[in-house]
Amino acid sequence: MTFRYHRSYIGGLQAVILDWAGTTVDFGSFAPTAVFVRLFERQGVTITPTHARRGMGLMKKDHLRAILQQPAVRAAWQTAHGVPPTDADVDRLYADFEPLQIDVVADYAQPIPGLLDTVAFIRSRGWKIGTTTGYTRPMMEALAQAARAAGYVPDAILTPSDVPAGRPYPWMCYRLAIDLQVYPMAAMVKVGDTVPDIEEGLNAGMWTVGVALTGNMVGLSEAELARLSAEEVAALRREVSARFFAAGAHYVIDGIGDLPKVLEQIDARVRNGESP
Repeated sequence: MTFRYHRSYIGGLQAVILDWAGTTVDFGSFAPTAVFVRLFERQGVTITPTHARRGMGLMKKDHLRAILQQPAVRAAWQTAHGVPPTDADVDRLYADFEPLQIDVVADYAQPIPGLLDTVAFIRSRGWKIGTTTGYTRPMMEALAQAARAAGYVPDAILTPSDVPAGRPYPWMCYRLAIDLQVYPMAAMVKVGDTVPDIEEGLNAGMWTVGVALTGNMVGLSEAELARLSAEEVAALRREVSARFFAAGAHYVIDGIGDLPKVLEQIDARVRNGESP
């Protein structure tokens, strides 16, 4: 007789891995956008915030490449410089970008409404909190210090500087599992406001939650979002949710304040033997 054995983890959640800009701090994810627009202006190239948001969530050098790959940006660059952008241009732009981002990132550390209550909920359940980001280690140190002053202190912080590659690769999540001493990966949830966040979590074998309204996919400030009608907000929610679900997200929420109820649902599913 032939048998196949299968075991299921039923121990519940153990850790939540959160993104930064647009998910936990910086409503609308404006810090990277503003710096990219300014960076290209210095090169005689005008880009829009929409152009700057292309590639959000990636390691920042990869983000620069994603911006430059857009036809309108490539054309504007060639008009300004006489040749298309090259890898050498990416290196030069990135060298200029990092100090600019470090200078301003602490100004965008205000917690998104609901964050501190959500952190308190996670702590009350005994779960750990880790974070991943597209920011480099020097950028993240400046942001984390400002966030700490506002009351947000995760258990562990990983950046693309700490691993072989950033999102969508799963390396930051794997390192966090080691640092937090959590396994299996099905006991962890990845939360973020970009498709690379979702891809990172899925590639790591984790549950994933997309953040729809407070982050990069909508790109509005809290005041701008509040001025929209209920119908306009609903339309944005539908559009962004569809993009997240198409990328494989298990859940989509409006903002970090809605996360506790989803975590309870995921915890129940894990305890029932389900996996991502």
